Amino acid sequence: MEKIKSIYKIMLQSILHFLKWLILGALVGVIGGAVGGVFHRLLDLVTEVRTEHSWLILLLPIGGIGIAGLYRLGKAKGKLDTNRVLEAVQTEERVPLTMTPLIFISTILSHLFGASVGREGAALQLGGSLGYNIGRLFRLSKVELHIIVMAGMSSVFSALFGTPLTAAIFAIEVTYIGAVQYSGLFPCIVASMMAYRTALFLGITPVRFPNVAMQAVSAPTMVRALVLAFFCAMVSILLCVAIRESRKYMKKLLPNGYLRALVGGMIIAILTSLLHTTDYNGAGMDVVVRAIGGQAEPEAFLLKILFTAICIGAGFKGGEIVPTLFVGATFGCVAGPLIGLPAGFSAAIGFVALFCGVVNCPIASLMLALEVFGGNLWIFGAVCSVSFLLSGHFGLYKSQKFAVSKLTDEAMES
Repeated sequence: MEKIKSIYKIMLQSILHFLKWLILGALVGVIGGAVGGVFHRLLDLVTEVRTEHSWLILLLPIGGIGIAGLYRLGKAKGKLDTNRVLEAVQTEERVPLTMTPLIFISTILSHLFGASVGREGAALQLGGSLGYNIGRLFRLSKVELHIIVMAGMSSVFSALFGTPLTAAIFAIEVTYIGAVQYSGLFPCIVASMMAYRTALFLGITPVRFPNVAMQAVSAPTMVRALVLAFFCAMVSILLCVAIRESRKYMKKLLPNGYLRALVGGMIIAILTSLLHTTDYNGAGMDVVVRAIGGQAEPEAFLLKILFTAICIGAGFKGGEIVPTLFVGATFGCVAGPLIGLPAGFSAAIGFVALFCGVVNCPIASLMLALEVFGGNLWIFGAVCSVSFLLSGHFGLYKSQKFAVSKLTDEAMES
C-alpha cells in the first residue's frame, strides 16, 4: 500500500510539474515571440533604411556615443550582456528588466548606422531578461528561475531565426559544456515552439536554405567535408581570439566608453569608404545568401572578422552569431572548391561548422543544419563533431563553463 502511495505521489508531482511548465513555457514563448517578432521587423526596417541611405555610416561614431550614453543613463554597471544571462542560469545572478529596453534600442541603433553586429546577443539578452522577470513575478524558486531564463533565451532566439529546435537545445547546452541541463528541455521546447508560431503569425520568415544541392554520402565527400571542418575550426578560433583581444585592447587603450565608441565608429566608417562596399556593415545576411548560392570574395571572411571585432570592442550591440555565420559561409564557399566540394554545399558546411566552433554546442549545431538546410545528417554530424573537438576551449562567451574537457572527458576546474 505504501509503495502504491509513493508511486501515486511521484506521478502527481510529475503531472503538476508538466502542467506548470506547459503554462509558463507557453507564456514565455508568446511574449518572447511577440517581442522577437517586433524586434525582427524593426531590424529589417532600419537595415532597409541604411541600404537606401549609405551616408548613414558616417553617423556610426555618433550612434556609438549614443549607445554608450544610453547604458550610462540606464545605470548599467558591470556586465550587462549575454554573459550576465549565462551567469543567471549558473548562479543567483539577477537579470534586471532594464536589460530589455537597453539591448533592444542599442541593437537597433547599431544596425541603423552600420555596425558589424548580429542579433543573437540581443535575442539571448531580451529572452533572458523577460524570462527572469516573469519568473520573479510568479515567485519561482532559485532553481526554477534558472530554467525560465533558459526558456526565455530559447523563445526570442527561435522567433528571430525561425529555428525552434536549435533554440531549445542551444539554451540548455550553451551554459555548461559537457553537462546538458535536461531539466530545462521541456520548458525550452514549449517556449521556442510557441515563439516560433507567434513569429510566423506576425509574418516573420524563418531562415531557410532548402535549395542547397546536398552531396551524397561517400568516402571522398566525407573526407573533404572533414578537411573543411578542420579549417573551419581554426577560423572559429581566429574569430574568438580577434573579438576577445579587440575588447581587451580597446578598453585598455581607450578606457572612456564614449571615446572608445567614437574611435571604433570612425574606423568602421573609414574602412567602409575605402572598400567601396557596405557588405561588411550590419549582420550581412544578404552576403550569406550569396555565399550559399556559390558566390563569395576570397577576403570576405577576414574582413568580416576585422569589422566585427572592432565593433564589438568599441561597444556596439547585437551579438556575434550572424557575423559568425557570414564568416563560415564565405570561408566555406571559397575554401570548399579548392578541395573538390561544390561552393554552395561547402558554404553550408562552413555556416554550421563556424557556429559550432564558436558556441561549443554540437547538438544545437546539428539541429541548426537540419532546420536550415534540411538534410545530410551524416555529413553535418561529422562536421559538427570535428569542429567541436578542434576548436578547443575557445568560445564567444566568457561566462560559458566547460564542465568537462573536450579531450579527456575529465572534470575541469571552475
